[in-house]
Amino acid sequence: MLSTPLQAGNLQAELVDEQGQPLANAVLTLRSATGSVAEPGTAIMDQRSQQFAPTVLAVRSGTSVAFPNSDNIRHHVYSFSLAKRFELRLYQGTPSAPVVFDSPGVVVLGCNIHDWMVGYIYVTDDPWFAVSDEHGRVTLDQLPAGSYTASLWHPQAPGMLPQAAGELQLTEAAKQQRFTVAMQAPAAQAAPSAPASAFGDAFKKARDAAQ
Repeated sequence: MLSTPLQAGNLQAELVDEQGQPLANAVLTLRSATGSVAEPGTAIMDQRSQQFAPTVLAVRSGTSVAFPNSDNIRHHVYSFSLAKRFELRLYQGTPSAPVVFDSPGVVVLGCNIHDWMVGYIYVTDDPWFAVSDEHGRVTLDQLPAGSYTASLWHPQAPGMLPQAAGELQLTEAAKQQRFTVAMQAPAAQAAPSAPASAFGDAFKKARDAAQ
């Protein structure tokens, strides 16, 4: 549930799961009733200690994302996701050209050398968005007063699909408040008979959600 009204200009949110525990790496997006449009920008998805950093990156459609490799070994980054298929073959340092993510959706990232490396890029057309920190906190600054529709996404959400989070009204006279959004935990699954690829599991969830 969303609590309203909230202070215009600085929206603070706490994202939790259905047990009320803080939910890191969750995406909160807002779109206004006036249909505001924001320009795409640039972003960075790094590789550090053989992990994607950040684990979840949210970007606006049309954003150019650089993929620097801060490790002292080579990585081979790729995605088969419908929202963006691409491949950056074995490299160190930073590729000369960024990758443009021009379609909304979930892009699951993997490394062809290190199967445990999994990252996510959430591409949205909504003008305002943020990813929760380790405490489940999100802050969105400089929001104009008005009506907004909120949505949520998390890699472990059922079907890896975005979820509607209701409407909220921001007014200049309102005090700053917090709201909590509960997300459904995925159903428990039986352990596989053989070790599975983390990327393969994540990609399958995203592929099934897009069908």
